[in-house]
Amino acid sequence: MGLVEQLLEHASIKTVLWTAPALLLGVFLCRIAWEDWRIGRMGLRPRRIPNKLPFGLDFIYKNIRGSMNHKELEFWHWVLSSSKAWTAETRIVGRRVILTAEPENIKAILATQFHDYGKGKPFHREWKGFLGDSIFTTDGEVWHASRQLIRPQFIRDRVSDLHCFESHMNVLFRAIANGGALNGEDQFVNMEAGNGKPVDIGDLFFRYTLDAATDFLLGKDIKSLSTPRQEFAEAFGEAQRVQSVAVRAGPLNAFVPRGSFKKSMKVIDEFINQYIEQALRLTPAELEGKAKGDIGYTFLHELAIFTKDRKVLHDQLIAVLLAGRDTTASTLSWTIYELARHPEAVAKLRAEILSVVGPDRAPTYEDLKSMKYLQNVMNETLRIYPVVPFNIRLALKDTTLPRGGGPNQDQPLVILKDTSIAYSTLVMQRRKDLYPPVSATFADPDVFSPERWFHWQPKPWQYIPFNGGPRICIGQQFALTEMGYVLTRLFQRYERVESYMHDVDGGRPNLKAEIVLQPLDGVRVAFWEANKAKRGNA
Repeated sequence: MGLVEQLLEHASIKTVLWTAPALLLGVFLCRIAWEDWRIGRMGLRPRRIPNKLPFGLDFIYKNIRGSMNHKELEFWHWVLSSSKAWTAETRIVGRRVILTAEPENIKAILATQFHDYGKGKPFHREWKGFLGDSIFTTDGEVWHASRQLIRPQFIRDRVSDLHCFESHMNVLFRAIANGGALNGEDQFVNMEAGNGKPVDIGDLFFRYTLDAATDFLLGKDIKSLSTPRQEFAEAFGEAQRVQSVAVRAGPLNAFVPRGSFKKSMKVIDEFINQYIEQALRLTPAELEGKAKGDIGYTFLHELAIFTKDRKVLHDQLIAVLLAGRDTTASTLSWTIYELARHPEAVAKLRAEILSVVGPDRAPTYEDLKSMKYLQNVMNETLRIYPVVPFNIRLALKDTTLPRGGGPNQDQPLVILKDTSIAYSTLVMQRRKDLYPPVSATFADPDVFSPERWFHWQPKPWQYIPFNGGPRICIGQQFALTEMGYVLTRLFQRYERVESYMHDVDGGRPNLKAEIVLQPLDGVRVAFWEANKAKRGNA
């Protein structure tokens, strides 16, 4: 009889219950010690974030509390600001995690050492229930294939076709005058009575971009601007909320309730799958005919030419819908939030729009690109409120990061395989030490100032609202074009916008940082038409 068998024969249940946890703890501590020894032997490490509770439970608690109280920016600033390189490390349930808001480190992760870092298997596992095997959750050949599949829809010819945006603007104007979403497409709206009527423009932007995105992707918009309660839109928002909480819970994410997530995904899947089935019923000749005619041709048709795999179609549609709806809507919301507080910027923007496009003509793609102040307004909004505020990568092999180690924290760091790297564009783009001194031509970095872009350009990798490197946002130009189009159409019609937000947030906007960065309290404003006498009823 072997030694193990003899021990088990004479061991009591009580002994086993006491011994097993001790053995597991010993293995756990040995693994940490071995990893620390390897790091020490190979090179330098960044400032450590002290944990008062075992397994970093206090760090997890502060992170989740910051998320639930919408104070993640303050939490990250507290974690990183004491480091000269804005880079630190901690351990969460034994796993080493690096946090950084250092441009050189972010550049390495996204570009110069691109093949050393990826989404990784844990990220894919955590996000698969929502985004499947899409472009946002995969690495290597699978990611490359997804990107090649999606790219054709975002070539300039597609992006510069602005009909999809224009077709929903009239409904948006009617909803603004109504003070909220319409109760049916045929609802009567007194357009003149809408002047000065408070409205949550953020809610309407999310509805508008959802209608435009489903029109562009599926060929049939969901009409959320004219449906006060839209089941799909509500399900999409709830799925994101639960997903965000689960990700921030880290190793404890299994304890996050997912009942509403499963119900929401069922609604989303049923909606998406009906369009997939319609597309798959088309023959190759019919798909090619739609492509040549370009009438009724959609993103889904483009995908269906290359694959009949229902899961591939489903996952890519969800991913692009998320990017096409939420990123644009949140940035438009922040833009109006700031413009409503800066009437001088509205006057300059409107003057440029009228001089280039006039009061009524729909802008062309070339018009949008030529309006410098419009571009400055969007750039400044994305500087203060980057679309994806926090992101994560996993080291795919033993590697390094350029900065954070040594006495002056300016030397490389050792990064072992499977180390998680969390980085924040939001924190980095608000670091005052990365900006010039305040002057007559450069306002305080905390202040919304489109004028700064006439005299200043950010250094490389200090401004990356659409990420960077090989994984740079494939729909960047589509998003900027849609935002520019909506802003142009709005300020052709309205000469001023008044903010009602000071009574809500005291002039300090509350950031809702889930997957994208949104205004927590909405954006309550009132618009005033330039020529009320010329606006009739609709």
